[in-house]
Amino acid sequence: MSAFGRRSGTTSTGNGQRPSFGVARPMKGPVQLHPNAIEGGEQFPAIDPMDFSSEDFGPAAGNGADAMSRLADRVAQSAEAPTSKNEGFEASIHRIKEQVLPRLLERVDPEAAATLSKDELAEEFRPIIGEVLGELKINLNRREQFALEKVLVDELLGLGPLEELLNDPEISDIMVNGPNQTFIEKKGKLEVASIQFRDEEHLFQIAQRIVNKVGRRIDQTTPLADARLQDGSRVNVIIPPLSLRGTAISIRKFSEKPITIDMMRGFGSMSEKMGTCLKIAGASRMNVIISGGTGSGKTTMLNALSKLIDPGERVITIEDAAELRLQQPHWLPLETRPPNLEGQGAITIRDLVINALRMRPDRIILGEIRGSECFDLLAAMNTGHDGSMATLHSNSPRECLARMENMVMMSDIKVPKEAISRQIADSVDLIIQVKRLRDGTRRTTNITEVIGMEGDVIVTQELFKFEYLDETADGKIIGEYRSMGLRPYTLEKAKQYGFDQPYLEACL
Repeated sequence: MSAFGRRSGTTSTGNGQRPSFGVARPMKGPVQLHPNAIEGGEQFPAIDPMDFSSEDFGPAAGNGADAMSRLADRVAQSAEAPTSKNEGFEASIHRIKEQVLPRLLERVDPEAAATLSKDELAEEFRPIIGEVLGELKINLNRREQFALEKVLVDELLGLGPLEELLNDPEISDIMVNGPNQTFIEKKGKLEVASIQFRDEEHLFQIAQRIVNKVGRRIDQTTPLADARLQDGSRVNVIIPPLSLRGTAISIRKFSEKPITIDMMRGFGSMSEKMGTCLKIAGASRMNVIISGGTGSGKTTMLNALSKLIDPGERVITIEDAAELRLQQPHWLPLETRPPNLEGQGAITIRDLVINALRMRPDRIILGEIRGSECFDLLAAMNTGHDGSMATLHSNSPRECLARMENMVMMSDIKVPKEAISRQIADSVDLIIQVKRLRDGTRRTTNITEVIGMEGDVIVTQELFKFEYLDETADGKIIGEYRSMGLRPYTLEKAKQYGFDQPYLEACL
């Protein structure tokens, strides 16, 4: 059967060195003009250009000039968008694929091909591909034929040109901006990928294939959708007329090997004491909010913290598109449902949180807080579901608290602001701030305790903080993780689980 910025240096005024900017010179006696001096007025002495050399003022002046020249170069660069292009061997294989694919489709049964695995399909294709190449009078060596088989199988059963990017473990993000431009993220830096789609229709078919596998749809009536791949990678698709360059696909890949707190400490994302503190927070059933920007590593941190949950606890996770991968035996993932064609039947995160309270959970974990479900999560944290966790978009722990207040107030729940603040203060124990720095590294920049209320203000206490120190010549940020040396207010919770001594030692 056939089948188918470095820091500025400071200059002292002692030991005969020239004064730095902002230090006045005494204007006494006659001034001897340098031959190249710029004459001053009656009130001010003449200026010697030699006085302003970068050697006298240290690296600050030179760095400023370098920075401005880099800025000028960036402005002078062409505004044309880069285009993804296949080159060399890959380009020749893709050209041959375009000739072979139509003839191959005439000889195979797509429904039968869909029942086979990729390896089985490659075996079935081998003789058929040979026949087609013979008809087209194309001679390929063994390496080229294997590459052609892989490309054709990916086209029929996989995600076409995206497959080679998904199989590259170094790539963490894939961003398709229409059929002619694809960017990838490697080690925190963006670069243009060397893949290209035939046309907009080809790209749209792949987008539909991704979305249909998880029971969602993408068309003119619903031009945007969230989905996931089989490995748990998160996918967002948006199509014209909302996207002006054609179908846009954003894929956030997850590593095959789950990242742990110890691995993050090894990467330099936190210090050893911070790692110990977070482990104890996860094991002692503290209510944790993970705050950070897009792509800062919030979900990774949530997955890492979840490994400290006792195997005997019942955990329910609630997400828009399921991407959390917990290792606990008693874990039940829930996922929201979008509305149907008539605009009815939608199940929101808030609906699932309310329902989860009837499912006897020990912990409730939200993939992300976006709206009125914040109030129900706070209620859960206060009613016997200690150890609940969630992520939230914000730039600092203080802003995180303000955003939680705003989300509750924007819902249809009529509660005074002071009552909302008090409930947040009573519910949340720790806020973990994660950030992606400009050199591409992801770091835990703050671990902050929520202590309680003082008047109508939520009081917090910082346990750990990442402080920026300098920057290397190649742009790598240097900093240190500092413990504030404060006694934690959550020590009582840690004591109930026997972790009070190591927790205290880690924080002091």
